[in-house]
This record gives sequence, structure tokens and C-alpha cells, in this order.
Amino acid sequence: MPHELNVVLVEPEIPMNTGTIGRLCLATQSTLHLIEPLGFEISDSQLKRAGLDYWKHVNVKTYPNLETFLQKIPQSAQKIFFSTKGEKDLFQHKFQPGAYLFFGSETRGLPQNLIQSNKEQTYRVPQYDDRGRSINIANTVSIVIYEAIRQLGV
Repeated sequence: MPHELNVVLVEPEIPMNTGTIGRLCLATQSTLHLIEPLGFEISDSQLKRAGLDYWKHVNVKTYPNLETFLQKIPQSAQKIFFSTKGEKDLFQHKFQPGAYLFFGSETRGLPQNLIQSNKEQTYRVPQYDDRGRSINIANTVSIVIYEAIRQLGV
């Protein structure tokens, strides 16, 4: 697949969301990177249920912490961070093949220091009603992946 996207979940907490995102990664031939600590076990039945019988086919890699992960990926790789605190709209970003798409935990989001040190690469999915605190992470990952695929071509 020409886009070779990488989804990075930093300390995900809810197995159903991770299972859903794993299934999406399989469908789009994206790699799923899980940064520990996780709020569940990889063997969790809820994770498996959300990913159904697809989980065994997902290209998933797990790392003990964010620092270890960042040391293992190419320095030159495009890294894009997604947060409700992002000042720029997702649709202002130009994706590159092999991009690493970072998403935070469901309750805390990305670490504040990561957002601050990558402010120019931090984006948000637009919301048009302030009464909604945020969009579910699985939905957000879907929006971002398919916008990247749209830009990169199939």
C-alpha cells in the first residue's frame, strides 16, 4: 500500500477502542503502535471482541514507553500529533507516506510536554459544537487515516 501509515496510541485505556482501531489498521494496511502502560491486557476479551477474529492479522507493535518508541522510529519520519488542544485544523496538514499519527489516552490525551514540544505538528479534528468535549478516539483515528489516504491517493 503506497501510504504506509503508522497509528501510535500513547497509553490507551479502553480495550474496545483499541480493538476498533486495530481493525481499522488492518483494513487500511496501517501499522498499530501501542505505547505502554496500557489500560488492559492484549489478551483482553473486550479487545478481541472489538477486533473480532481480525486481531491476529493486525500489524501491531508494543513499546514499554514513549521514549523507547521515539528512539526506534526514523528521525526523518513525519510525526503528527492529534489533540483537542491543537491550534490547527487537521485539513490544513499535508500528509507524507510513512507518517506517524500520534493519539493520546481516552481520558488524558497526549502528554502536555509532547504537545508543547511539537506545537507546530499538533492538529485537531474540527468540532462545530462546543458542547461535545471531544470525538471518540476510534472515530478520530478513522477521520485522520482516511484524510491521509485521500491526500496520498490509493
